Amino acid sequence: MREIVHIQAGQCGNQIGAKFWEVISDEHGIDPTGSYQGDSDLQLERINVYYNEASGSKFVPRAILVDLEPGTMDSVRSGPFGQLFRPDNFVFVSHCFLTHLNCFLSVSGLV
Repeated sequence: MREIVHIQAGQCGNQIGAKFWEVISDEHGIDPTGSYQGDSDLQLERINVYYNEASGSKFVPRAILVDLEPGTMDSVRSGPFGQLFRPDNFVFVSHCFLTHLNCFLSVSGLV
């Protein structure tokens, strides 16, 4: 089976990504808390492509949300489907230095 890790970066990426998870959740019958509320076995057939099943039959998006400032990620977390994500899905990058072909990222911690 295929599995997809969805990476959202920056303000635009996280805003589009938040809407993406609303649509995918609706298509698979997942409510904003991560519980399956669908009415068709077809909705569960390929649910593991986008979600990991956690304890209590909760579905968690297989996603990484990255930004240079926490404001956008706070908006995602407080949005309609913000409860879907685990805290370790959110990464705040405090410094990024690009020199020639080398890139150094300093991750200050999870938001």
